[in-house]
Amino acid sequence: MVKEKFISLTSRAVPLPIDNIDTDQIIPARFLKATTREGFGENLFRDWRFNSDNTPKADFALNNPAFTGKILVAGKNFGCGSSREHAAWAIYDYGFRVVISSFFADIFKNNALNNALLPVQVSDQFLKKIFSAIEKDPGTTININLADQKITMQDGSDESFDINPYKKTCLLNGYDDIDYLLSLRDEIKHFELTH
Repeated sequence: MVKEKFISLTSRAVPLPIDNIDTDQIIPARFLKATTREGFGENLFRDWRFNSDNTPKADFALNNPAFTGKILVAGKNFGCGSSREHAAWAIYDYGFRVVISSFFADIFKNNALNNALLPVQVSDQFLKKIFSAIEKDPGTTININLADQKITMQDGSDESFDINPYKKTCLLNGYDDIDYLLSLRDEIKHFELTH
């Protein structure tokens, strides 16, 4: 999969103020039959987005035309449950590039980072501030600066976030693990010749 570089993103956001969203809610198990990463986005939050007759549920955020953008803002403990990588695939395939929460399940966080989806963990207070701003004005934008590891609201308030330095390098350069090793080719050759 060719990954795009992630340096900075300014976007509107889709709010999902629900805690403990598990991977089966993100992408139900019955949709895990595909062998490629593409196409999972159409079933993202399937049981929350659609009625049993496949009509959209008007009260669900992803079906609300007021909410758009490449940032998903979710409640605490996002991505808990099973370790399915398909959850990250579905979120990315739908068009999101960032998920903001006050806590991520470890396996989901790693799966997201391995699939060019940036999980930004903020404090509970900052998360409340984001939800409040979007509720007041769905057109509110958020800037995610990966290089500086900073999230900034439209009103100028900001907070720093942590990320594994190796994963940060990969995202900034659009690398997967193999690409990263290949980027060190000259250093590896030099080491081999001098040792």
